[in-house]
Amino acid sequence: MYQGLPLSAAHEMQEHRAWRATVRRFVDKELLPNIDAWDEAEEFPRALYGRIAELGLLGMGFPEEYGGTPGDLFHLMIAVEELARTASGGLLASLFSHTIGAPPIVIGGSPELKARVLPQILSGKKISALAVTEPAGGSDVANLALRAERDGDHYVLNGSKTFITSGMRADYITVAARTGGPGASGVSALLVEGDTPGLTRTPLKKMGWWCSDTAQLHFDNCRVPLANLLGQENGGFFLFMSNFNRERLSLAWQAYAFSRVCLDEAAEWASTRTTFGKRLVGHQVVRHKLVAMATRIEATRALIEDMTLRIERGESPVAQICMLKNFAAQTMQFCADSAVQILGGMGYMRGTKSERIYREVKVNMIGGGAEEVLAELAARQLGWA
Repeated sequence: MYQGLPLSAAHEMQEHRAWRATVRRFVDKELLPNIDAWDEAEEFPRALYGRIAELGLLGMGFPEEYGGTPGDLFHLMIAVEELARTASGGLLASLFSHTIGAPPIVIGGSPELKARVLPQILSGKKISALAVTEPAGGSDVANLALRAERDGDHYVLNGSKTFITSGMRADYITVAARTGGPGASGVSALLVEGDTPGLTRTPLKKMGWWCSDTAQLHFDNCRVPLANLLGQENGGFFLFMSNFNRERLSLAWQAYAFSRVCLDEAAEWASTRTTFGKRLVGHQVVRHKLVAMATRIEATRALIEDMTLRIERGESPVAQICMLKNFAAQTMQFCADSAVQILGGMGYMRGTKSERIYREVKVNMIGGGAEEVLAELAARQLGWA
């Protein structure tokens, strides 16, 4: 195994080490023996939400009054690193879709709505999803088209969303809808319940993330109570934007952790595989590939630790978060490609971790804002556009 520093080594305290051991035992016992079968089946048991809720993973970082679990960002980083040993981004995506679906409820929901909904989500009894992306709009949140019109004490929703993680199983869907005029100032956040009449769902097939359900949602005169408005009407844009910063940080954590998995598998293979009379790692070209992977991983780790500490201290460096997410995804792409190359034919076989990660690289480079979108956002934040 690669002996570089773990993700949070510079900041791990005794409570962090104990938390890592707890999550590691859970991954070893409950996830690793099953993940290949779940991926091939393109789903995992719904009961798993309850199991990780019991562990404290679902509630990490959420208010304790609603069932949340105390912990800082480094607790979350450790959990991501341990869960990434499954080499399944799809598992993480669906298990933790509430980390992007529920924060707008915490910030913008009424006390009554939060008391009714959040304990259900954080206990694993209900599933939360976020629905922002549209078929024609992609990452252009300010110009979304799904419309919500006031009608008495309800909003009436018409339109579609796509690429929605947990879209097929979600009980609560946090939806970005246009309630006003064009642009960012006309966007609102609404909580749509999964059994709302007029809501239909279509499963989507993907290159990777097989065990994560992904859906296209269609809203046909869906009536949503005014009480399910999150925040102020036409004030949803900044609610979603603040959510994106944490999502992008989480994607960077995942990309880093999956890069380490690739390096571990490639190094182990190179140490045991014999070619031309010596171990694969005995060939200089292979050793140098491993060092190149380790170098990028260490650089990514340093950036992630710095950024996480800054955010933990209350900063919100948008440009740097965008650059970090892109850099970490590029590290993952490089390491996945290098690992498959080192594994050779075995790297092309289903069942190796690097093969699955290789298929899942692109979603990390697109999800949470495509590379090009984030580069432009960073340029604007830095005053260059």
